[in-house]
Amino acid sequence: MEDTNRGVVALYAELDEKASSLQQVNELKTRFLSNMSHEFRTPLNSILSLSRMLLARMDGDLTVEQEKQVTFIQKAASGLSELVNDLLDLAKVEAGKIEVHPSSFEVSELFATLRGMLRPLLVQGSSVALIVEEPEGIPPLYNDEGKVAQILRNFVSNALKFTEQGEVRVSAVQTGHTVTFSVSDTGIGIAPADRERIFEDFMQIQSPLQKQVKGTGLGLPLSRKLAELIGGSISVKSQPGEGSTFTALIPIVYPDATELTTVLQPIASVEPTRLPILVVEDHPETLFIYEKHLQQSIYQLIATRTLAQARLALQKLRPAAIMLDILLEGQNGWTFLREIKGDEMTRNIPVLVITIIDNEKQALALGADGFLIKPVDRLPLLNKLNTLITENKPQKILLIDDDPAYRYLVKQLLINTPLRILEAGNGKEGLNLAQREQPNAIVLDLEMPELGGFDVLKQLKNNSVTQSIPVIIHSSAQLDAEAHSQLAKQTIAIVSKETGSQTTAIAQLQDALVKAGLVLEVSGKSHV
Repeated sequence: MEDTNRGVVALYAELDEKASSLQQVNELKTRFLSNMSHEFRTPLNSILSLSRMLLARMDGDLTVEQEKQVTFIQKAASGLSELVNDLLDLAKVEAGKIEVHPSSFEVSELFATLRGMLRPLLVQGSSVALIVEEPEGIPPLYNDEGKVAQILRNFVSNALKFTEQGEVRVSAVQTGHTVTFSVSDTGIGIAPADRERIFEDFMQIQSPLQKQVKGTGLGLPLSRKLAELIGGSISVKSQPGEGSTFTALIPIVYPDATELTTVLQPIASVEPTRLPILVVEDHPETLFIYEKHLQQSIYQLIATRTLAQARLALQKLRPAAIMLDILLEGQNGWTFLREIKGDEMTRNIPVLVITIIDNEKQALALGADGFLIKPVDRLPLLNKLNTLITENKPQKILLIDDDPAYRYLVKQLLINTPLRILEAGNGKEGLNLAQREQPNAIVLDLEMPELGGFDVLKQLKNNSVTQSIPVIIHSSAQLDAEAHSQLAKQTIAIVSKETGSQTTAIAQLQDALVKAGLVLEVSGKSHV
């Protein structure tokens, strides 16, 4: 036994030594790749720049043969530059030196950028169509936009290389708390035995097209590492001769995010000019989405992740409404709903149940005032809150504009809404009407004689009687970045009068009014 123990100890020591040696070799490899990649970049950039200068004929004309030679030099340098960049990124990931920079971004804006970046990858006269679908119903993401874009660029670049005809299609759909990004092609496909091998470093599967399309063999391994770095994953479905679909599952909220503003704080300070909405939801991703939905509206999200936090919040404030998820982990949302509706202090607070299961009848039977199924888009959510909080009370808006033609136009745009519209032909009259009538919202022009819109807004916000009235700027004034930023802090929306189509004008104005808390429905039909 003693001999065996000594042997085991010796074996462990040897294994530790081997592990340490392997770690040192790996660190040396990473350091070498990183340093060499940096060293290669400068001369490569010089070659590329000089090639461009020659091809642009900056120092005289080139013969046909010279142009061909310089083009070959440029292509070779571009290929080597791509390899160097991939090596550097890979080395950074392995060394743990790539940082994740989460920020809020829209998938539609990401796709718009990708369309412009990816079009040049199409060969002129190619029989391959690149289709980037318009995403629908996807909430804003709080993740590293640059890394998501890099993954999709790699997918599309690969798909175009191995697709001779047909299409390459980019799409995105929400699946729970993630967004599934897909790049599908009608290319040569991948054999079952090779589907995992393609994610190995420098691996290039032999195919009839391989000799024509050179690559580094690092794009897919790097994409997988980047996806894992931001909390996601990558997979592929493919059949030889039928094309491939590469999929990236990306969390809506980066899992290690620590700066989600107020979302993860149980009770935030209540802003005096906004209506507090108490949200009971245990998923931080969903809270983040709700916060984005309520931004730039009259509502302020008060986030709670447990029923205990919600009960504490109700002791400290009276919310305008409660948004309640019934399916809370380890907690009974139905009991909480009965509590609220059974308590004289809270029974009149509208409760909007939002959950993934269609149990509307049960929710309404237990006293819920409204019901929505997840996922919820911004306008349906705001419309529902507006309806519950307004309770069919008369609504009126005040137009402050010195141009009677524009006042008439706005009234025509809102003719099918149940709004009573007040008019003021100048700033002074507008301030008097605002104080006397207390409208639900004010639509304000900036360019008016005597008392301009900026001064009117300042006086409205400095008056305790009118400071809480939401203001929508509706003007043709050209604003610089600073003026736009200042106005955005004090108003619900800034809508331009210079809108091309009436349909767009109606949509923009109604969207702003919904954010201001108004119900724009007639006979149960929404005009938003």
